[in-house]
Amino acid sequence: MGPILLVLLLALILGGLGFAVHVLWWIAVIVLVLWLLGFAMRSTSGGGARGRWYRW
Repeated sequence: MGPILLVLLLALILGGLGFAVHVLWWIAVIVLVLWLLGFAMRSTSGGGARGRWYRW
């Protein structure tokens, strides 16, 4: 009974971790698309840091 519970617990943990990693990949893709859109749509007038939509 103990080894079965251990295997089920391990499967549950790894399954949850896989789901979390999958969700994090989608979030990373969305952030990358927004970042690239920010570069494409930034204003070219003014120059310097004022034309950038990010702070760094």
